Amino acid sequence: MSAGDRLPALSWLRRYNRQWLRGDLLAGLTLAAYLLPAGLGDASLARLPPEAGLYACLFSGLFFWLFCSSRHTAISVTSAISLLIGASLGEIAGGDPARFAALAAGTSLLVGLIAFLAWLARAGAIVSFVSESVMTGFKCGVALYLASTQLPKLFGFAGAHGDFWENSAWFLRHLDETNPAALAVGVVALALLVLGKVRWAHRPVALFVVLGGIVAAPVLGLDARGVKLLGAVPAGLPVPGLPAIRWSDLNVLLPLALACFLLAGVETAAIGRMFTAKHGTRLDANQEFLALAVANLAAGLGRGFPVSGGMSQSLVNEGGGAHTPLSGAISAGFILLVVLFLSPYLSTLPQPVLAAVVLVAVAGLFKVSTLQALWRGDRREFVVAMVALLGVMGSGLLRGVLIGAIISLVLLVRAASQPHVAFLGRIPGTRRFSDLERHADNEVIPGVLIARPESGLVYFNIETVCAAILARVHAAPVAPRLVVLDLSAAARMDMQAAETLGAMADELRAAGIAVQAVEARASVRERLRAVGVDARLGGVDRLTSLADVIEAAAVRPPGHPP
Repeated sequence: MSAGDRLPALSWLRRYNRQWLRGDLLAGLTLAAYLLPAGLGDASLARLPPEAGLYACLFSGLFFWLFCSSRHTAISVTSAISLLIGASLGEIAGGDPARFAALAAGTSLLVGLIAFLAWLARAGAIVSFVSESVMTGFKCGVALYLASTQLPKLFGFAGAHGDFWENSAWFLRHLDETNPAALAVGVVALALLVLGKVRWAHRPVALFVVLGGIVAAPVLGLDARGVKLLGAVPAGLPVPGLPAIRWSDLNVLLPLALACFLLAGVETAAIGRMFTAKHGTRLDANQEFLALAVANLAAGLGRGFPVSGGMSQSLVNEGGGAHTPLSGAISAGFILLVVLFLSPYLSTLPQPVLAAVVLVAVAGLFKVSTLQALWRGDRREFVVAMVALLGVMGSGLLRGVLIGAIISLVLLVRAASQPHVAFLGRIPGTRRFSDLERHADNEVIPGVLIARPESGLVYFNIETVCAAILARVHAAPVAPRLVVLDLSAAARMDMQAAETLGAMADELRAAGIAVQAVEARASVRERLRAVGVDARLGGVDRLTSLADVIEAAAVRPPGHPP
């Protein structure tokens, strides 16, 4: 593998057009304006000090652009992963803020290591194992859980630290503790943010709302009115290094890191696929793993927490006019200036404003239209999405991710274990055959049953295939004299599948029914011969077609073997 393959920036920087610089510069500034309040808000979700969100965006952004294959994907802290960190590390940290921060940084390092190993194994396809319906349910659950954690801040009182149901019950019980000043500030911020999303989409409205909150706090004396402020944000950069965690912590952090990697991998790949389809560029899912690895390692060493490609951030980047990933580096440069010189001014940011920023930023996670489409299109997929949603709401984010992953694997195995078996009829006026269920005008061949398993045949699905064929034979008013197995759709066959097909053929012959396999691929023919089953299936060659066997059967006297 060449250096250009590992470092895509070497390739596109050589071809960089100076006319692109203006677009990349504006996009970088716009992206930084969006990431600053997002970093502060997501640090709050992760129960970390605000500077941790800035450090994560800064250090990951300094390196991600060099390794990513997508031209528009922006690396960032995200609400889903931040919530996962905040909900999972509290018990491990034992109430120690310094240990909590170290564990969060250690989780980022583990995510980077897992992503690097996935890149080495060229495992880019694994992100497709989590179905879109599972991700839809998970994100909807995250949005509801998030609302239950941020509404108390919006209303000006402390919240609970449980699951969705516990948080919601706490909120409703303590509504009488609402701070009118905090609620007024939060509602105004919320209204401005919603208006901004409607009227000025992909513009840094959140930044202006945050700046307005910072200015309004001392002018209106919000602190004296009981409105909680963000508090001190240290100026300058942290000293990069390994977090102070113990070896025993690694086993505890590993499930959390795997869940964060799963979310980051799926989200980053989905963003890349979206932009690839839109702009006609090329996405290398394995390369995105390497970019994620480097970004998370940098965030962990820089005292941050796990990062991922962010959908809304990437849309802001594209909408700002980005031509290349250089916009990400420019954005990180602007964040660096804020961290070095402007972070003390963030201390007067009202917490209700921050809660409003967070609520609006993740409102897009709750996709009502997608749930409606699932309900209308596939009720089973809708049920899967709801199981993932309820898993997040009732069992927490980490278990919700694992439930989603398990559901995806169960669906994958179920689909593979129950392949469709098409029973064919002749297309009128041709020598071609297709599924009778889909084409009712197809001609049924008298005395002949044609079955085509539409999957590879292996040990965990062959019994289902044979059961479907035998059930059709037994259900026929008059037993067929010939069963034809069209193996053209079976890309592979293992030994157990071959032996099971042979046993089915023996059972049919014992009932006076001939069996003939046709149009098997070379690898399948070799497997049947190696197991010694080809003769029991009527002899399998590469010359005889399905039409040949049907035409021969039509002129053959009843009871005569094929």
